Amino acid sequence: MVRWSCRMILTVVISAALLTFFLSFFLKTFWNASPMTSLQPTSKDLYKLISPSSYRYVLNQPDKCRERSPFLVLMVPVAPGDRASRDVIRKTWGQKDQITNIEILRLFFAGLPTGKDSHHVQMDLESEALQHADIVQLDFLDSYHNLTIKTLMMMNWLASNCRRASYAMKVDADTFLNVHCLVGKLLIHNQSPVKQNYITGSVINDGHPRRDRGSRWYISEDVYPATWFPPYVSGAGYVFSVDLAEKILWASKFAPPVPLEDVYVGLCLRILGIKPTYAFSFTSFHNLFEIRYIEYERCAYFRRVLVIGFHPAELLQVWPDFQKAKFTC
Repeated sequence: MVRWSCRMILTVVISAALLTFFLSFFLKTFWNASPMTSLQPTSKDLYKLISPSSYRYVLNQPDKCRERSPFLVLMVPVAPGDRASRDVIRKTWGQKDQITNIEILRLFFAGLPTGKDSHHVQMDLESEALQHADIVQLDFLDSYHNLTIKTLMMMNWLASNCRRASYAMKVDADTFLNVHCLVGKLLIHNQSPVKQNYITGSVINDGHPRRDRGSRWYISEDVYPATWFPPYVSGAGYVFSVDLAEKILWASKFAPPVPLEDVYVGLCLRILGIKPTYAFSFTSFHNLFEIRYIEYERCAYFRRVLVIGFHPAELLQVWPDFQKAKFTC
């Protein structure tokens, strides 16, 4: 008769839990999706609200990719008046020549400023754009509820001006980005070829519309009647192959506009039959895209692509210490 020790029982329980996790992970993340075959175009009036063709460029950088093919384009949506975030990003994870022989392009995307100081904010933004040549602006009002417009603006800029790039990343300004981990661990790991129809980040499989009118993420049943969202990547930061930009623009003609830009990209992906890939480290069992704030610790951050919730001054403070990570972690 076999006697079960506490250690044996614990081993069985842990093994069962790990097996359940892996089965759930792979079924959710890698299960094949099929393109939607029955498509109903969005009404012309609704599509006009979000279509990049409805707006004109106030500031543009159309020649950035004319004579080069960046490996990665960092696209940062940012408020026109947030000069502090732009300057800190230029000095930290958005600085030039971070990785030898890997060309990375950094661009900031904005709409029009609002409020009583909008004229001065706009003048300052135009002066900044002349100085740095890294700001793209369209003439829609910059607001949280217009982030879907800003996202399609970024996709349109890529499809029109930088088709020969390999990958792009949409990344919020209040994040800590580890470009070395992103490129080395995720994009060129084992010298893998450039992917197609690829999008990765922190995948949300159980998202649902908030019906509470007081919620920042409120969506009415008239706008989105379904109970659940399709799988989507958190808008804090996601990486995709540049071929997807034009495909998402096409799919946007059939996806009902919603003010949650990451959900909207998920709706476009469902139309295309493309399922996002979860970015997870199997060696240390953690998300590569950390969509919650975790206290800064050099080696913990070195093992992640992204951590959210950084004020510009905080990012500037920890950045010098993080430069030691490649030698100590």
